[in-house]
Amino acid sequence: MASIFGFRSRDPARDRQTDVARLDRLAKLFEQIAAEIEAEKTGLESRYRKEATNAAFLVEAMENGFASDRRSSEVSALTQSILNSERRIAALSRQGGRMRELRHSLDVVFDENTSTDPAAVDPARQAGVGRN
Repeated sequence: MASIFGFRSRDPARDRQTDVARLDRLAKLFEQIAAEIEAEKTGLESRYRKEATNAAFLVEAMENGFASDRRSSEVSALTQSILNSERRIAALSRQGGRMRELRHSLDVVFDENTSTDPAAVDPARQAGVGRN
């Protein structure tokens, strides 16, 4: 597109392609981070369940006289570990929610650009942006 002043603008389809590629990279990054968060949370939840079970059996054994009261420090350590796990699981849940929100915001940006860009074409959606 040439003008009388010699300035040439880029083809709107090329701009669109650049925007889609950029948003797609961001979407993939958010999805990767969300997967990392979920993997950490899943592993932590598994360890949490084991620690809670061990603590419950230890307390029951102590109450029934099958374990000495000296093991109460072990119960305290398990209790502290369980509390730390609960805090971390809650933090990971919040982080996962934020990643979903950020990922969704990319869809909103993409949809806004699509509705205002007369050169928008459907094949751009196939690049991955705009999908959950």
